[in-house]
Amino acid sequence: MTRIAIFQSTTGIDPESNARTLANAIERAAAGGAEILFTPEMSGVLDRDAERAARVLRPQEEDRVLGVLRESAARYRIWIHVGSLAVLVEDGKVANRGFVIDREGEVRATYDKIHLFDVDLPTGESWRESNVYSAGRGVVLVNGTPVGKLGLTICYDLRFPGLFARLAEADADVIAVPAAFTVPTGKAHWHVLLRARAIEAGLFVVAAAQVGHHEDGRNTFGHSLVVDPWGEVILDMGEEPGVGFADIDLKRISEVRSRIPALNHRRPIPDAVTL
Repeated sequence: MTRIAIFQSTTGIDPESNARTLANAIERAAAGGAEILFTPEMSGVLDRDAERAARVLRPQEEDRVLGVLRESAARYRIWIHVGSLAVLVEDGKVANRGFVIDREGEVRATYDKIHLFDVDLPTGESWRESNVYSAGRGVVLVNGTPVGKLGLTICYDLRFPGLFARLAEADADVIAVPAAFTVPTGKAHWHVLLRARAIEAGLFVVAAAQVGHHEDGRNTFGHSLVVDPWGEVILDMGEEPGVGFADIDLKRISEVRSRIPALNHRRPIPDAVTL
């Protein structure tokens, strides 16, 4: 049995303030006996004003929030999955980049969000991530974490089951889905998609989420979830920020897969034929 912690945050526009809040969450997670803490997408700064955000963005090696997270991981001897930070990259754009930090404070892996969210919503909200962000190209699985093999995704990736299938086929035990879901899409799809991904892959899904009304004016759905391989929700953090805990037993994966061995029954899918 492994105890994990999830930080559900209302991240603002000031990285220094967000870093202090994250350090406090790490201390609370360690005090609660967690071996690894999961944080949401955009844990360092959440700001839809691109010009204002650009003034505080830095390359990975200069990112102050990442530095604080590494220092805190080493201080409290806890692993951290940083859902994502916005970091400057060579092409002049920004990467929406997740990090896995070990208890020594070392960055063990990074993952850049593959699928970018470009949409005009019925609410009048318009999002064009591709205007700012550079899409990732690699599928990332991290070995040796407190939760076994940890597969990395970010937010909109949730809607692409092929990515989850690839991670499951690579023997992932847990897939992280950090997010900043809007309220309308969260109400409609968050729980059902996360449960479906866990059931399809036959593994645990851990989804740390942003929540509430943010300084940049947006509202996020919250409901950070931990879902087991049978699709049962073992933690739902509702609509308040804070640190939550869940105990997961990786033996549950083999128990569920022995009942429904769908991964063993996968076959190559031929191209569709129009008749």
